[in-house]
Amino acid sequence: MADESTNYAKSLATKAKEASRALKGLTTIQKNDVLGRVGKLLLANESVIIEKNQLDMNSGKEKGLSSAMMDRLLLDSKRIKGMAKSIEEIRNLPDPVGEVVRGTILPNGLELLTKRVPIGVVMTIFESRPNVIIDIASLSFKSGNACILRGGSEAFHSNLILSSLFHQAIEEAKIPGVTKEVVTFVENTKREAMLPFFQLEDLIDVIVPRGGETLIRFVSENSKIPVIKHDKGVTNLYLSNHANPEIVLPILINSKVQRPGVCNALENLFIHKDYPNLTGLLAGLEASGIQILGDESIQKLNSSTKPVSEDDFYTEFLDTRLSIRLVSSVSEAMENIRKYSSGHTECILSEDVSEIHRFQQELDSAAIFVNCSTRFHDGGEYGLGAEVGISTGKLHVRGPMGLIHLTTTTTYVTGGGQVRA
Repeated sequence: MADESTNYAKSLATKAKEASRALKGLTTIQKNDVLGRVGKLLLANESVIIEKNQLDMNSGKEKGLSSAMMDRLLLDSKRIKGMAKSIEEIRNLPDPVGEVVRGTILPNGLELLTKRVPIGVVMTIFESRPNVIIDIASLSFKSGNACILRGGSEAFHSNLILSSLFHQAIEEAKIPGVTKEVVTFVENTKREAMLPFFQLEDLIDVIVPRGGETLIRFVSENSKIPVIKHDKGVTNLYLSNHANPEIVLPILINSKVQRPGVCNALENLFIHKDYPNLTGLLAGLEASGIQILGDESIQKLNSSTKPVSEDDFYTEFLDTRLSIRLVSSVSEAMENIRKYSSGHTECILSEDVSEIHRFQQELDSAAIFVNCSTRFHDGGEYGLGAEVGISTGKLHVRGPMGLIHLTTTTTYVTGGGQVRA
C-alpha cells in the first residue's frame, strides 16, 4: 500500500511539474481566455454543480457535521455566481509574471534585470470549502503555476465536478503544450495518502495547507517541502472605554455573526471594565444570536452567560459562541491577546490615538484593524481578487495570499565580457 501511494503521488507530481513548464510561455491573453471559459462553464453547469454538492451535503448531514462546516460546504446559486465573479476579478488583475522588480547597471557595466516568475508547482491542501478549488486553480493558472489540489473527503463530489470544469476549459482553449495536468486534483482523500507528496521536494515547490490546527500540524511536521501555513483564526478584539458607542455593536455583530464559520470571524472579546452600559451591550450581542461565554464579571451582568474556560480563549469556534473577559487597561488586553492569538487578526475599537498607536505597534499579527469589522481581513476586500488563503506565518507572505504572492523572482544579468577581479 505504501508503494502504491508513493507511486501515485510521484506520478501526479511529475505530470504537474512537466505541465508547469508550458505555462511559463503563456501570454496574459491566453491565460485570461482559459479563465473566462471556466467562469462561463460554472454558470452553464450550475444545476449539475448543485446536484453534486447535494451529495456532499447529504453525507455531511449523516456524519453530523457542525452548522459551520455545513455552511462552508454549501454551494448554491449565489455562491456559484460568486465563484464566477471571483474568476472575472482575477482576469482583470494585472499579470504579475514578467513584472520588472528591479533594473540597474552596475559600475562595471553589467546590466541587472529582476523579474517576477512563477513559483512552479504549488500544492494546496484544504478542508470543506469547495469554492477554494476554483480560487486556487485560477490564481495558480494566472500566475503561471501548476497546482495540485487536495480537498477534504466531505467535499469530494463538489471538488471533482469543479476541477473537471477547469479541465474542460483548458481542453477547449486548445493552447499548444498546455494539458489538464496544470490543475491536478488528488482523488485519494485519506490523510496518510498525503505523506508521499511531502517527500517530493524535487517536484513540488511549496505546500499551502489551509484548515484546522490538526491539519496544519500534520503537514508542518511531515513535509520536506517549504510550507506556507494558513492556520486557524483565533481573532481578538479589544473594546476600549474610549470607543465610539455608535459603532461598537454593529462592528461586533458583523465581526461575529455575518459568517461565523470563517477564519476572520471574531472569537475573543476583551472589554474595558469602564465601558458604559455593559449590560445593554451584552443584551444586544445576545439579541443578534451570539452565545456569550464570559468570566465572573460578565456572568454577573448577564444571567444567561455561560462560564468561559481557559481553553475557550484558545479556541476557533467557527460558530456563534464568543468568549468575553473584562480588562482594566489596553495593556491587560494586549497581554491576553498575545497569550491566546493565532497571529491572524486583531482589532481595537477606540478613539484614543495613543492607545491605538500602542495596539498597532506592540502586537504582532498578520492584520491589525482599528474601528472596523474583522471580516475585512480577506483578499477580495483588500483588492487582491481571490486568495489562496490567509497566511499566519512571516516568511514569503503574511496575510491574504494573492496573485503576486504566487511568484518569485529571477535576476537576468547581461555583460560584455566582464570577469570578476
